[in-house]
Amino acid sequence: MSNELKEMNNNHQEIVLDRNRNGLPVLILVIAAYVFSVLLLFLSPIIGRPLLALIAIAWMCVGWILFLGLKVLGPQEALVLTLFGKYVGTLKDAGFYFVNPFCVAVNPAAGTKLGQSRDVDDSQKSSVLSVITTGSKSSVQAAMPSKKISLKIMTLNNSRQKVNDVLGNPVEIGVAVMWKVTDTAKAVFTVDNYKEYLSLQCDAAVRNIVKIYPYDMAQNVDTTGDGIADDGSLRGSTEVVARRIKEEIQQKVEEAGLTILDARITYLAYAPEIAAAMLQRQQASAIIDARKMIVDGAVGMVQMALEKLNDEQIVDLDDERKAAMVSNLLVVLCGNHDAQPVVNSGSLY
Repeated sequence: MSNELKEMNNNHQEIVLDRNRNGLPVLILVIAAYVFSVLLLFLSPIIGRPLLALIAIAWMCVGWILFLGLKVLGPQEALVLTLFGKYVGTLKDAGFYFVNPFCVAVNPAAGTKLGQSRDVDDSQKSSVLSVITTGSKSSVQAAMPSKKISLKIMTLNNSRQKVNDVLGNPVEIGVAVMWKVTDTAKAVFTVDNYKEYLSLQCDAAVRNIVKIYPYDMAQNVDTTGDGIADDGSLRGSTEVVARRIKEEIQQKVEEAGLTILDARITYLAYAPEIAAAMLQRQQASAIIDARKMIVDGAVGMVQMALEKLNDEQIVDLDDERKAAMVSNLLVVLCGNHDAQPVVNSGSLY
């Protein structure tokens, strides 16, 4: 498929029409010609020249065609033009242009909207119709989508996807992609709809990259492909994962004239069906780690206490009494509740 895209791109190299900014002079000339034709129409009977009247009427019938060649572009807008099915060029800079009146603007993705919180909205591909009802009267307003191509930086925020990580755990992830059109000819003629193409490639790239990583750090998992286990994870290596997703998308959409500027993970969590179980596992792991720390600290305190008693020669304890003392101290230091003091008023033996 990549070779086919490259062959199509060679046939559709972008041609920028930057010498057609003569829309205002053409507009003035056409309006002046209409005014002059009206004067001829009224003056021809007076001067006895009916042929001038026929010329004026002919101009008034066909002169409006020149208005079709007037194009106005704002900043960061482009217009891809074809003449009888053949690509003739692209208007890219802001200005007032005049082109061949028979040129047609082409933009297959004109009615496709990439929402900030949803996938491509297919319901808006055609013209948008809105019905306004007032009393017993109804009026239908039609807003035809513009054929202009935006060259601004845009954001694609596809809906959250459920993907299995490298350990098979279902994970929900959302990615925001910043992108722009850099080659209008490739974007229009290489793929059917460059916005839908971008959305699908984003979904595929997210799935391809996420399935390489575990959600949390796991042993014996290779996320870089070098054959050596590493500590990469979706939660701990978000920058690396986002960069790899960006590179994966860029490889797929480069032949379509699109450039991926950045990609960021906007949402990451376990799927609802295993979220509770994974939370319990995380809590258990945290409790175990805390207990290990408490035990290590308690053993150190007991050792320090015994060495202090021995160095100061406060009391001489045999092995049995030392074992009892160690047991009591560990119970006090490792217990979840405060110890209750017990006063022994009898003999040690």
